[in-house]
Amino acid sequence: MSVRHRVVRGTHARRRTAAVAGLLVAAMATAGCSSSNSDDGSSSSQPQTQTQSSASVSPSASTPARSAATVVRNVAAKGVHVDKTLTLTAKDGTFSRVVVKGAGKRLAGSMSSDKTSWAASSRLEPGTRYHVRTVAVDADGLKKVSSSAFRTEALTLDQQTFPSFAPTAGQTVGVGMPVIIRFDVPVTNRAAIEKHLSVTNTSNQRGAWHWLSDSEVHWRPVHYWKPGTDVTVKADINSVPAGNGIYGQVSRTATFHVGRSVISKVNAQTHQMKTYIDGKLARTTPITTGKPGFTTRSGIKVIVEKFRHKRMNSETIGIATNSSEGYDLDDVEYAMRLTYSGEFLHAAPWSVGSQGYANVSHGCTGMSTANAEWLYNQSKPGDVVEYTGTDRQMTLDNGYGDWNESFSQYAKG
Repeated sequence: MSVRHRVVRGTHARRRTAAVAGLLVAAMATAGCSSSNSDDGSSSSQPQTQTQSSASVSPSASTPARSAATVVRNVAAKGVHVDKTLTLTAKDGTFSRVVVKGAGKRLAGSMSSDKTSWAASSRLEPGTRYHVRTVAVDADGLKKVSSSAFRTEALTLDQQTFPSFAPTAGQTVGVGMPVIIRFDVPVTNRAAIEKHLSVTNTSNQRGAWHWLSDSEVHWRPVHYWKPGTDVTVKADINSVPAGNGIYGQVSRTATFHVGRSVISKVNAQTHQMKTYIDGKLARTTPITTGKPGFTTRSGIKVIVEKFRHKRMNSETIGIATNSSEGYDLDDVEYAMRLTYSGEFLHAAPWSVGSQGYANVSHGCTGMSTANAEWLYNQSKPGDVVEYTGTDRQMTLDNGYGDWNESFSQYAKG
């Protein structure tokens, strides 16, 4: 804060008689130095006029002492990058107070133990004017109050990346559900962003991140989740550089719950599916899987989403509807997606005669309507379906395929 000095300007009459002038000179001669030991510039033994007082006071006695402390900040006045950590340093003094505000919010920070420096613990927001106000004290106890401001660079939405979570906050999922973070603008500095991503859980299960692309990263534990686990995901990426001039747009946190264990095991050779709930066999279901040319993938799959009714059109998997293998079914019941490429668990009343005996589908796992309804009611996104019996393997990125690599290999991603 700048100190404003008020100047008092007098308008004394200048017309004096010669006699009065002579008496005044004589008085000054006799009393000119008599106030040198008085703080207010006057003598206790002999009152002085205003003119005498102003003439007898030295400039050092009338000017307040100034603090030797100064404050230095590490950022310019404008165009400050949002990933810059604001620091303030007190020279020839120590801080007694530091307040930094931007857009009505106080910027968090901490003081050094010797109170000679202050550093922000929060990152800066784009296009924001920040006000800095400090109080520093020098060795003589004199205070220096300072005020300044700076502005950060403005960023467009194309220069910021937003993190979306799966599962969503509060969702209950199965034991095979990976943590998924998707970015709407690609991340090229994966290492910088990953340092600000974390997963904690009440079962203390360790795990690792794996990048499927610049726009998607997953986290999975070493083994399936333990039922009843609460999982908290944090993406503390606000203003973190993501590469190519892109920054994290916002920091987000979400917690989801792992429900009971529902694991189904499908054998394409025996045409049977065994469903285990919390480790106990709950039902054995006759099924059919993909016929030659449309072989169902073997490996570990996870239910991605559920549909009470689902239209299934062969064109979505590259088969023309007017071909011999084409189809367009507008009301498939109890459908549960397993892969992005189109493998589902669903009711297939048209193939009941083959269920338990032959593989006749285009890659989906079909069962009777009653069995599909039962499984649908037991299942949730994140439940596991393990397939064996075919020579076509499930891949890591076709659905939630995170369990199809060993953990050591997965962690390298």
